Amino acid sequence: MPSTIQQKIEALREELHQHNYNYYILDEPTISDFEFDVKLKELQDLELAHPEFHDANSPSWRVGGGVTKNFPTVQHQFRMYSLDNSYDFNDLEDWENRILKTIEDEQVEFVAELKYDGASISILYENGELKEAVTRGDGFQGDEITNNVRTISDVPLKLKGNFPDRFFIRGEIYLTKKNFDKINKSREEEGLDLFMNPRNTASGSLKMQDSAEVRKRGLSAVLYQYISDDFPAETHWDLLANAKKWGFKVSEDQAKLCKSLDEVKNFINYWDKERHNLPFEIDGIVLKVNSLKQQRQLGYTAKSPRWAMAYKFKAEKVETELLSVSYQVGRTGAITPVANLKPVLLAGTTVKRASLHNEDIIKKLDLHDGDFVYVEKGGEIIPKIVGVNLEKRTLLQQPIEYIKNCPECGTELVKLEDQAIHFCPNETHCPPQVVGKMIHYVSRKALNIENLGSETIEQLYREKLIENCADFYTLTKEQLLPLERMAEKSAQNIIDGVENSKQIPFEKVLYGIGIKHVGETVAKKLVKNFNTIEELRNASVEELCQVEDIGEKIAISITEFFKNSENLEMIERLKSYGVQLEKGENTNEVLSNALEGKTFLFTGKLSLFTREQAEEMVEKHGGKNISAVSKNLNYLVVGEKAGSKLKKAQDIGTIEILDEQQFLDLIER
Repeated sequence: MPSTIQQKIEALREELHQHNYNYYILDEPTISDFEFDVKLKELQDLELAHPEFHDANSPSWRVGGGVTKNFPTVQHQFRMYSLDNSYDFNDLEDWENRILKTIEDEQVEFVAELKYDGASISILYENGELKEAVTRGDGFQGDEITNNVRTISDVPLKLKGNFPDRFFIRGEIYLTKKNFDKINKSREEEGLDLFMNPRNTASGSLKMQDSAEVRKRGLSAVLYQYISDDFPAETHWDLLANAKKWGFKVSEDQAKLCKSLDEVKNFINYWDKERHNLPFEIDGIVLKVNSLKQQRQLGYTAKSPRWAMAYKFKAEKVETELLSVSYQVGRTGAITPVANLKPVLLAGTTVKRASLHNEDIIKKLDLHDGDFVYVEKGGEIIPKIVGVNLEKRTLLQQPIEYIKNCPECGTELVKLEDQAIHFCPNETHCPPQVVGKMIHYVSRKALNIENLGSETIEQLYREKLIENCADFYTLTKEQLLPLERMAEKSAQNIIDGVENSKQIPFEKVLYGIGIKHVGETVAKKLVKNFNTIEELRNASVEELCQVEDIGEKIAISITEFFKNSENLEMIERLKSYGVQLEKGENTNEVLSNALEGKTFLFTGKLSLFTREQAEEMVEKHGGKNISAVSKNLNYLVVGEKAGSKLKKAQDIGTIEILDEQQFLDLIER
């Protein structure tokens, strides 16, 4: 029987690998998304029932779920060099001349590829299976992020065809414009700060601790460089073709094999205009000598290959008129000045507004009413003013004076000495702040009340049905039904969602009520130390500062929150409606004192439990988790591929090093 189940699991895996290849690499799907999801669910159920047939490269790993708190540092077997940059064709001609001095009496071909704007990655494949994925880091070593890379659909978990036994493939992890906009729209609805550009967002996403959250970001990958001691081809162009056959998404379709530098220039000129029509961001063109033999002849400088060059596009800059400066109020009361511009076409889109960030930026630019300003797109995404055309300024124009009062409620603004931003202190009655706090309260990471989006909350506020988070619990279906675009089912879903939120644990509620500087992590640490909202309310600044990672700034913010009578009234109402404002019965249940007085740190890839489960075991048996290797550490528990923490512990010499099973044995003893 087990062999039959194993065969079924392996057959499903092979079929789903093929469907992924058809969809992501060939762009020729042969089944519907629904049919794929049904097969994937069947595989997941079988794998859950039969863990003995575990395979880290199963298609089920695409959905993520593994939690990684610390990413081990891994040495690159082959250094990841940076590229020299060029900004005009003269630079390219100089580069070609240097090449021809070394490569005599041979034709030199170039491969021109799009320079994707993302995060570099190096992936190891052994026997056709993804083994390890490491960030570029400093070029000599990087962070191992294999679980997160496994969730990216463009990266094959198993290869096809006739591939080498062991090699590295390098490429770029990036975000499409569509997925970047989708992420920012979601963050806007949750009252969070927007991400600045796809490149930084992609890079940050790769280091998220929960691989399921990485999956939700919708990252993409393009693989463009084969690395090994042995090469199964004589040219880079042929290696790209081979990589595509093995199952990699490569840049071949938007690359060109150029016989001369003139062909390279034509390729660059074409994409300098067409790049704005791409669904992803590029910041230039990468050029490589095609012949691998010639690459070896050319070699490397101290930091770059001599056989490759990056041509960087110039940031497009346009001139337009500054019509006015308006001011936006965020959830936390932060004021953001915005330049309203005469519409102008820039990098393929019409620009009407540009953030001015704060008063210091306005002063630095010396902005005047009616100035003609130069606008660029930072990272090809965010419009920003980079200068003023002083020749067009007249004596009648006056400097922009930063506002003194909130544009929404009229309250006098405040500016802290150590911050560049002005704030509106009227956090309980300034409309954007009030609405922003309620949007934050219902967000996924807080109370997770579905069907209550930002537009619905704004509408409820305008109709005077809600004024703070406690008012959600007094809403009735009869109040909701008259609202625009509100059907009976939608209204009932909101009522049910509000009711279900009463089961959300204390730490998420504490995060949701929106105390300034209290994020998810801080909320969890506070709940570990204070059993109820009353204990937290009565804590002094000194007592709060005793909590790990809580400094004076956060402590003062917490005590100020509880001094506000309206906040206290809201808390009392939430309690009366049944919202969880005290720790659950088993949250800090102590099972034994087996580890009392001992400190622990976990490193490497754990296989018997997740890091979160391990740290919970330490606490439930009387021990303490610490975040770094030092002389205060008693035990370092190591999983696979433990890196710098293990070496540091060995150097200290007094730290006991355990594997996972020894850690479990220690608890049992």
